[in-house]
Amino acid sequence: MSDGGADFEAKLDRIDAIVKELENPDTKLERAIALFKEGKVLARECEALLKNAQTQIDEAMSERQRGKSTDDAKREEVDDQIPF
Repeated sequence: MSDGGADFEAKLDRIDAIVKELENPDTKLERAIALFKEGKVLARECEALLKNAQTQIDEAMSERQRGKSTDDAKREEVDDQIPF
């Protein structure tokens, strides 16, 4: 897994731990506020990583399309729509 993927997974794991702690009725208000703020930061960072990944995928697909003839591109477009 790439560093970005490992980083994403670590952030997601931390968000999961934060949610579990926030669900605990014994969590004090000040702690809950700090956890919430940390979770929001992590969620924004995860969103940025996902957007970056989507951009890379889109670019790779565009490069792939440019390298094929129009007929090949149309045939692939149909293949991409087949759910199996």
